[in-house]
Amino acid sequence: MTRSEPCEVVIASYIEPDLAERIAAAEPRAHVVYEPSLLPPPRYPADHHGDPRTLDDGELQRWEAVVERAEVMFDFDWRSPETIPERCPHLRLIQATSAGVGSVMTRTGLDRSEIEVCTAAGTHAVPLAEFALLGALYFVKGMPTLTAWKARHHWELYATHQLAGRRALVVGLGGIGRRVAESFAALGVEVWGLARRTPPELPAGVTRMITQEEMPGVLPDVDVLVVASPLTEKTHHMVGAAELAALPAHAIVVNIGRGPVIDEPALIGALTEGRLAGACLDVFETEPLPEDSPLWQLDNVIISPHSASTLAEENEVLVDLFLDNLARYLDGRPRRNVYDRAAGY
Repeated sequence: MTRSEPCEVVIASYIEPDLAERIAAAEPRAHVVYEPSLLPPPRYPADHHGDPRTLDDGELQRWEAVVERAEVMFDFDWRSPETIPERCPHLRLIQATSAGVGSVMTRTGLDRSEIEVCTAAGTHAVPLAEFALLGALYFVKGMPTLTAWKARHHWELYATHQLAGRRALVVGLGGIGRRVAESFAALGVEVWGLARRTPPELPAGVTRMITQEEMPGVLPDVDVLVVASPLTEKTHHMVGAAELAALPAHAIVVNIGRGPVIDEPALIGALTEGRLAGACLDVFETEPLPEDSPLWQLDNVIISPHSASTLAEENEVLVDLFLDNLARYLDGRPRRNVYDRAAGY
């Protein structure tokens, strides 16, 4: 495909300079604009939000001129994503840096625009699957007890348990959920899956598919419940008080999807009353997690500040995805991970 003019590509969140140079070198049909001095500086590797930056009048004019010409963006405009359709009249494609963009799309109204948005689905699958395994093993191997004994310099022989032979239900079988299923199955766990659409063939590692309607009936037979689904109207509080009550007392709950998929007050109640063995949580109903949340005080809870998916090397993987989708866009081919407005993810 030959273009008379280069495609204007704007990198709208911080990446390492060598990665910006890689984008420019890899696609001769693109004119890549990267102005890191106009972007929020990252607080840690692969931070795509950063601390807010105050621009003076000249810098603000420069940034507005940059986004006004953009046809393709790497990430959402950090200043005012809700006004992107008005301020970016030439914009046709946004490559997001997050797998879950549903809340951003609905909050900003971009779900009603004509701009195509591609998510980063799949790029966080490995670290999140590892985190889910960490959570399950932490409680199965009795780490809360060992931690307490260590603090007391207490030595006592005891019997442990094993994860192999147990059963996990993975709710949500996108790229992340499928990797979770494979990882658990590799350690000898029987994995059941729940997805919005039942796939024609069982995903790797999954031995049985169930529907959402069947979930309450199978939960008494589940040892580890892993939530890896996006947040939509249908998944909001999908795991509520009734579902948590149906789990056996030795069950472990892992949430690597979105906080509101689980009814958090109901989860706190079950954990406080000892009706669950523990919870491993990377996401919460309110973020940051409020200082007065009872979750902070519970010994049977692992709290991760929505960072289990973030790797220091993440930007390299995101740039790989972006370059593929940019080439597809310029060639007129379908993109990967296109946000489904009807489904909400």
